[in-house]
Amino acid sequence: MASPISPIRTLLLMRHAKSAYPDGVADHDRPLAARGIREAALAGDWIRANVPPVDAVLCSTAKRTRQTLARTGIDAPVQYAERIYDARPGTVIDEINGVPSRFGSEVSTVLLIGHEPAISAVALGLADGSNRAAAESISLKFPTSAIAVLRTSGPWDQLALGGAALVTFHVPR
Repeated sequence: MASPISPIRTLLLMRHAKSAYPDGVADHDRPLAARGIREAALAGDWIRANVPPVDAVLCSTAKRTRQTLARTGIDAPVQYAERIYDARPGTVIDEINGVPSRFGSEVSTVLLIGHEPAISAVALGLADGSNRAAAESISLKFPTSAIAVLRTSGPWDQLALGGAALVTFHVPR
């Protein structure tokens, strides 16, 4: 049971929405496809209806992640992190651990928008094993626009492997 000193924190790990593959465009600069625009909006609707209000957003600098965030309609302070693009799972966890220094210690809900394969690896790595059905779904595929919801009672700067409960996994379609 969490004490008032250790409030429950919610982490949303979201993969960017479906992107387009225009000729001559570098991977970092690929925009969303029409399907991605629609599904990012659905993801935002689902987040607003099912989780506490987002206090802070960590987002890759890639065009498709920035456009995904814009289409969700989530209105919260944002930090764009180049390190999230093409990141290893440890780098993503390091970015999450930096939430207090970036946004302050009062942040209780963080949305992180990034890329595969790091997002699924982070979700599975942080999960404490309590939700096997959601973990199995994630291990099979973490589709575009999908969201893993994790909760922890510890501070952001101490979140480590096995340190969060995997609450649910949602694919907005």
